[in-house]
Amino acid sequence: MDLLRNKKSATGGFLDDQFLIAMPGMKDDRFSRSVIYVCAHSDEGAMGLIINQTQQMLFPDLLVQLGIMDEQEAIRLPPKARDFVVRNGGPVDRSRGFVLHSGDYRVESSLPVSNDICLTATVDILRAISSGRGPRHALMALGYSGWGAGQLESEIAENGWLTCPASPEFLFDADIERKYDRILASIGVDLTHLSHVAGHA
Repeated sequence: MDLLRNKKSATGGFLDDQFLIAMPGMKDDRFSRSVIYVCAHSDEGAMGLIINQTQQMLFPDLLVQLGIMDEQEAIRLPPKARDFVVRNGGPVDRSRGFVLHSGDYRVESSLPVSNDICLTATVDILRAISSGRGPRHALMALGYSGWGAGQLESEIAENGWLTCPASPEFLFDADIERKYDRILASIGVDLTHLSHVAGHA
């Protein structure tokens, strides 16, 4: 993940801290009605996490699978950790976990995406969340969405994605089911009026 490593020295990419909202004509079914939070974007490409698709795996099961705790400990997790939803971050490297979280919690491996949002991909944060010492707001995803140099820009130009500034409320709220429609409504977009074809003046 060179994009993320380079981010430490970068001063912010083109679409960092933005939402990508799949347009109705999205050709790739894996991204149909998806909302992606862009974690890193530069001339080298882009990386983001789908925030409105969930995994079958439950957070306590994941902790047991990773050896962070045994099944007995997992049963006794506080409700906030027990109900923590694991999301499908995208089709790339599905065995790898990422936690997007508020900036009130940071470890050495945390990468700032914006002033308020960080990305951490180490197990320290999972231990912290499971013990109630983690960030105030967080979401976890397995896998990520990635684009090569110029690929995302092309998809946007071809009317594959709509972009808008991300808000922590939409990023972290628990209403995953309606997130796509609510974000579109918040920027005044009515799906029935969207064209499936890119317009060129």
